[in-house]
Amino acid sequence: MFFEDCALRKSYIVSTSLRPPSNVQDSLGTPRGLHVVAEKHGAGAPPGIVFKGRVSTGRHFSEFDPAEQERNLITSRILWLRGLEPGVNVGGAVDTYCRYIYIHGTNHEDRLGRPASAGCVQMSNLDVIELFDHARVGDHVWIED
Repeated sequence: MFFEDCALRKSYIVSTSLRPPSNVQDSLGTPRGLHVVAEKHGAGAPPGIVFKGRVSTGRHFSEFDPAEQERNLITSRILWLRGLEPGVNVGGAVDTYCRYIYIHGTNHEDRLGRPASAGCVQMSNLDVIELFDHARVGDHVWIED
């Protein structure tokens, strides 16, 4: 859900981890708690463009070979999250930012609404572009079970 000026502006269908929620490094669980948008990547990229290392490959996910398309690719936009709760989601073995946890687009939009990721929050490509355009670095993100 996206709130602005204390009012619900939009609700989105997302997917989180295939594994149980977890803030622990290497758990592949989606971290819980209060986060902030630390960085934004992908402004202006066409919907469906694949990112590797937060850099556009310049290729739409449909241009990758079938084996690569089976993977959860990072597409369209990236909102990189940083935890705000020491010992819960920031610092040591529970650091969301060091785990590279993003809100991002997916090449598997048909899986949205059920567990599908390796820890990130996945959205449809058009929805993540819309959210990206409204979100600012420093905006808060709350993730719960």
